[in-house]
Amino acid sequence: MAIIVHHLNDSRSQRILWLLEEMGIDYEIKHYARTAKGTAPPELLEVHPTGKSPLITDTKNGKVVAESGAIVDYLIRHYGEGRFVPTDTERIDDDVFWNHFAEGSLMPTLVMKLVFSMVPPQMPFFVRPIGNIIVSNVNSLFLDPDLKRKSDFIADELVKKCDGGNAWFAGGDKDGNPTAADFQMAFPLEAAMSGRISNLPAAIKTYVEKVHARPAFKRGLEKGGPYKYA
Repeated sequence: MAIIVHHLNDSRSQRILWLLEEMGIDYEIKHYARTAKGTAPPELLEVHPTGKSPLITDTKNGKVVAESGAIVDYLIRHYGEGRFVPTDTERIDDDVFWNHFAEGSLMPTLVMKLVFSMVPPQMPFFVRPIGNIIVSNVNSLFLDPDLKRKSDFIADELVKKCDGGNAWFAGGDKDGNPTAADFQMAFPLEAAMSGRISNLPAAIKTYVEKVHARPAFKRGLEKGGPYKYA
């Protein structure tokens, strides 16, 4: 098998399994479990200096590729055989934008909200009320308004360009398959649906349900193991 996926449970590497299943190529999964603190295990440092997942190893050339966006691009360029690229050349810019927006703009805010939610339980009980107040203020003044703006923007684009979430972010490839934008955006939108964004627009829910209904996504989920967002 040419591709080895270094797969961490409950992580962004699930999107790589989805892509590989859509491609229909053979691959091997090496499973890694999070530590008791919820972090990646030190064994991943032996694969790549970032010590994070997803990571892939291409056994054809010995290359290790890190970062979700870079992995998605690499696999599509080297193994896509012309698929998973927008058939409408006018939508290529959309593909590039959403590919970067997913990790550059949306995920950092979602992760920040998750991290802040974990702070009060770690504090001594007698100062926990203060921690709760701080977290509440950060959420109400910064994180929640920012996530509301971003989710409204995403939903508006899904409505205007993607049939209310029933079509792909960049229009899909010549066979109607998703493109890089979709493999990147699915994970943060799943995270958004886990409760980190209240009153999530319907178009986002429709889009995530469309992803989850893909046979390739279901196969990747089965092979990857339990995954809290799906």
